[in-house]
Amino acid sequence: MAMTRELKLGSLFDGSGGFPLGGLLAGIRPVWASEIEPFPIRVTTRRFPSVRHYGDISEMNGGVIEPVDVITFGSPCTDMSLAGKRAGLHGKQSCLFYEAVRIVKEMREATDGRYPRFIVWENVAGAFSSGAGRDFQSVLTEIVRVKEPQAPQVPLPEKAAWPYADILMGDGWSLAYRVLDAQGWGVPQRRRRIYLVADFGGGCAAKVLFDTEGVLGDPASRFRSWESPAGGSAQGAGATGKECVILNDQGGRRMDVTEDVTQTLRAASGHPPIVFENHSQDSRCKGPLPVAPAIAGTYGTGGNNQPLVAVDIRLTSEGTKNTRHNVHETDISRCIDTSGNAPDGNQGGVAVVQEEVSHAMTTGCWMQVTEGKAPTLAARDWKEPAAVQQGYIVRRLTPLECARLQGFPDWWCAGLETENPTEEEIAFWREVFETHRRIVTGAKKSKTDKQIRKWLRNPHTDGAEYKMWGNGVALPCVYYVMAGIAHFAQET
Repeated sequence: MAMTRELKLGSLFDGSGGFPLGGLLAGIRPVWASEIEPFPIRVTTRRFPSVRHYGDISEMNGGVIEPVDVITFGSPCTDMSLAGKRAGLHGKQSCLFYEAVRIVKEMREATDGRYPRFIVWENVAGAFSSGAGRDFQSVLTEIVRVKEPQAPQVPLPEKAAWPYADILMGDGWSLAYRVLDAQGWGVPQRRRRIYLVADFGGGCAAKVLFDTEGVLGDPASRFRSWESPAGGSAQGAGATGKECVILNDQGGRRMDVTEDVTQTLRAASGHPPIVFENHSQDSRCKGPLPVAPAIAGTYGTGGNNQPLVAVDIRLTSEGTKNTRHNVHETDISRCIDTSGNAPDGNQGGVAVVQEEVSHAMTTGCWMQVTEGKAPTLAARDWKEPAAVQQGYIVRRLTPLECARLQGFPDWWCAGLETENPTEEEIAFWREVFETHRRIVTGAKKSKTDKQIRKWLRNPHTDGAEYKMWGNGVALPCVYYVMAGIAHFAQET
């Protein structure tokens, strides 16, 4: 029996650590990563203590860092997203794609073309239309030229409409791309992303993206949520027709996995899954939806950048003496109030109450949504609670729910505190914050060691976690791709 060679992985634009985790689950060992945001670095240094962390990608030299078999890079998509300003591949963020390609070329030159054999590029589907299709043309051309420097430009398709999946082949290399939607791979989130795989050492790229189902079976049924309750599956997430993990919000920090049909997030049974999509660009609110919209990096930043969900609420008219059961977390003062007098009234409510529960809340405001009609805001006098037989209350998704919608375990952002950092750790974080200041914030003053120690004692904020998940990858999709690489790389 042939020995299986260990594959190594390097992750650029590492974010939440989705590619290292997906690789690890598939049997590929992550050895280094690059990221500049402090909170994701705090998460991944805790989860992958043996992985070396680099900062600014522009200061990395692919010929010097440890060679790896696979380099992954979900380069920033801000300038190509349909929700952004569409500056394209040469925008301030998306131009970092060329830095990633430079690192790949440097490593291959230093290793006589042996490493990396594979690259994986992940990005928004808006990359197809960015720059009238020419940006994606540049992506394909630059990657092909890693192997064939003199290759002509990849031709544009007719009417600049790129197909959602395609294969390119050459002498000793292959490239394939495919749009994967997270809702078809085991999580109830609508998240369509381009996954591009290049195999510079053979013809495996298409096998990885199109034949991995034959290796894993149905990927959605094989990949399971990291929940402690017993899990099941249900048919259909949206129109995909595939099985998916069904997450049902039971209040507090409990999320059950059940066999009900396409339930997304709920607080009571007997109704379809409800998710409201809140568009930060044009303030539209669309819903209810059976599948959560794509998690955005702007979640939690105020205004309209709120991940709203509606859950079933039934109130009794027995007054204020009834006991409140299973309220989602403890802050119930942030309900939506049309009068504008409630604290944070425009930020979305966070109170989730199960059926047969009185509304013994600190404010009497709630949102009632009836099926087939536009959402109706109702602000009630606390002294005269009204009985509601059927309706919904709107609240924000919690960071924990966003983690689950990306397919990550509940504990991914837990235990990040460091009470007594060593001098070596302080030096590491000093460099992290200095890089972040120079590239992102532009602050005039660097963080002091005292400020760094304080941050390490409590590095978590909801805003930082929302941003990390919004900029991250859906783990089931990543696992699918990495499992294909791990399998088919052994064939040649």
